[in-house]
Amino acid sequence: MPVSIVESVDGNSGQAVGVEDAGLGLYVHWPFCVSKCPYCDFNSHVRETIDQERWGRALVGDLEGTLSTTPTDVLRPLTSVFFGGGTPSLMAPEIVAAVLDLLSARGLVGPRTEITLEANPSSADAKRFAAYHDAGVNRLSIGVQALDNEALRFLGRAHDVGEALDAVAAARATFDRVSFDLIYARTGQTPEAWREELERVLALEPAHVSLYQLTIERGTRFHEAQARGDLTVPGEDDAATMYEDTLSRCKETGLVAYEVSNFAHPGEECRHNLVYWRSGDWLGVGPGAHGRLGQGEGRVATRQWRSPEKWLDAVEKTGTGLEASEGLDAPTRATEMLMMGLRLTEGVSAGRFKRMVGKSLQDMLIRDRVDGLVEGGFVEVSQHGVRTTLQGRNVLNTLVSQLLP
Repeated sequence: MPVSIVESVDGNSGQAVGVEDAGLGLYVHWPFCVSKCPYCDFNSHVRETIDQERWGRALVGDLEGTLSTTPTDVLRPLTSVFFGGGTPSLMAPEIVAAVLDLLSARGLVGPRTEITLEANPSSADAKRFAAYHDAGVNRLSIGVQALDNEALRFLGRAHDVGEALDAVAAARATFDRVSFDLIYARTGQTPEAWREELERVLALEPAHVSLYQLTIERGTRFHEAQARGDLTVPGEDDAATMYEDTLSRCKETGLVAYEVSNFAHPGEECRHNLVYWRSGDWLGVGPGAHGRLGQGEGRVATRQWRSPEKWLDAVEKTGTGLEASEGLDAPTRATEMLMMGLRLTEGVSAGRFKRMVGKSLQDMLIRDRVDGLVEGGFVEVSQHGVRTTLQGRNVLNTLVSQLLP
């Protein structure tokens, strides 16, 4: 089937849409956790003591330095602010307030800015929810991860199911917008067991929920255990069944799969993550944070020092935790845009692709391979752009290498 004759579809079923300005986000990284989860490969660290005042000064200082060096044609009112980690709910609420006060003073945040903070559902963290709300946070994302106590112990989580449910209730009593995360396709989990757990999730009537399939990442304790033969995960067929069950049940309850692992009622999508997936601009402050900024016809990637102590020393000595900033060439921009955008049900906009990459999407795709992927039912291509099908999302990691030279 030639690429050119695949018809576009309406927006409700996932047309690749044009987004003139995908927005500007700010990511603030808090690198500390109480303990390191065995599946986690994020930049998270355990420290016996944390000088909250010193870290607060450094985060505000790094933000000031970042804002002062951001080109004026890029800097504009923020679509979103995201406090991630690590465990940001270990952060003193005064630090959150100081960051948001600085942004407010610069006219970068307002009533329409989405301001999210990630939180653990332990009772100690939940006690801070009201203080975070008072500081300016308007959306909370809770790392529930499982509704089974044995599974929570397997995942290295410090809370139990009761604490998780209490935290969700406390968050809803405080914030208008609440999301929570779960991990499925865990060791020993069957499709039937996941269906039962998913029903308990949906019974909570979430407006937004993130449901991630367990992946074994290099450098984690789970990876070491798998290499020793001490850990196995469900096979591809069972994992695919779990994903398909998740899609169908969420759809039946009105939760739209707007991204591979994220489900929301219309209007409740995570605006910050949409900035990433639509290849918008974002600033990154804090240890290991990355940024992407459009400058003229190009795009610049920034990264902060990954080590918390090295980052802290750099900020205190130079006023910034920036380790490197480099321009991205057209092939890299194209690859990043497809890697991120194909995660979305709406897909990658052809118009935005051309504006960002400088070449048309049709010209950059390998036509013979694309035709094969279309015929195989993995992707759909039209004059509006390219998007994956359900079958394509099941093999998403291999698609980009097939689409581009």
